[in-house]
Amino acid sequence: MLARIVATRLLEIRQSLRLTPQASRSFSTSLNYHIDTADNNPDLPWEFSAANKEKVKEIVSHYPSNYKQSAVIPLLDLAQQQHGGWLPVSAMNAVAKVIEVAPIRVYEVATFYSMFNRSPVGKYHLLVCGTTPCMIRGSREIEDALLKHLGVKRNEVTKDGLFSVGEMECMGCCVNAPMITVADYSKGSEGYTYNYYEDVTPKRVVEIVEMLRKGEKPPRGTQNPKRINCGPEGGNTTLHGEPKPPPCRDLDSC
Repeated sequence: MLARIVATRLLEIRQSLRLTPQASRSFSTSLNYHIDTADNNPDLPWEFSAANKEKVKEIVSHYPSNYKQSAVIPLLDLAQQQHGGWLPVSAMNAVAKVIEVAPIRVYEVATFYSMFNRSPVGKYHLLVCGTTPCMIRGSREIEDALLKHLGVKRNEVTKDGLFSVGEMECMGCCVNAPMITVADYSKGSEGYTYNYYEDVTPKRVVEIVEMLRKGEKPPRGTQNPKRINCGPEGGNTTLHGEPKPPPCRDLDSC
């Protein structure tokens, strides 16, 4: 009797899983799965371009011949640049062939690091830093301004294919929080750039978007005109000259 109840319950669970729309699963970053689609399946041919094949040789040459697999990250990055900012499964298979490993070893890396996109992104992929220093300095408002202006949700691509918005954890410029980065795939791997825009405001990120839309290049780095690089607003208040040397450099004789 107990076995029958358990079997019935398992059948109900299986049926409920089949009825769950796949779209609802796409919002979870923890479910790293692949579903074949018309534009992303292993039967689609993919190979590095002639120019990138030379780069592949140069990248692989950095590692001993018996440690080719160590080149997996830079090769995936190159493949992503070539493919407009995301990695189809056939591109990952091409990387696996270059470094002579089973494809699963490449999939493991591509699904672990958030820098690799496994679905299409915009030609300009805007990433908002969501870690604590940026968050308390208004990163939520920055993201909201971008999403509202572009008319998309997080990780969606605008209808013209130009923009997408994602979140990234600490970018290492906490002193200039909040910040975004822009991965520019508009010119392929040859013209690929990855620039930081710091000290941004909701108004400024919209201006940056519109400059990119026009083909202009917004000044990277801090967007605060009162700050130079990572210096304090208004200029230095200390260390105006060369610091004095220590009184004794020879520690053994002090």
